[in-house]
Amino acid sequence: MSSFPTWRKPSGAPVSCVEKIKVLNENFGELRNLAQETLDDALLLGCSEAQARESIQNMLDGLTASYEEIQE
Repeated sequence: MSSFPTWRKPSGAPVSCVEKIKVLNENFGELRNLAQETLDDALLLGCSEAQARESIQNMLDGLTASYEEIQE
């Protein structure tokens, strides 16, 4: 999967700043690659795929924002 989401503001409007989109896409790509490596390593080391996926999802669900949304 090489596509990126359409980044949106809290209002639902798309983010239009090219530099902001570039940063978000780079971060998203790095995160995707690290999650893929983690899943692959888990399987190569004999772990359950379902448990590895659940652990990654639980980690993502447990993240809390360090900043408040900017309302525009």
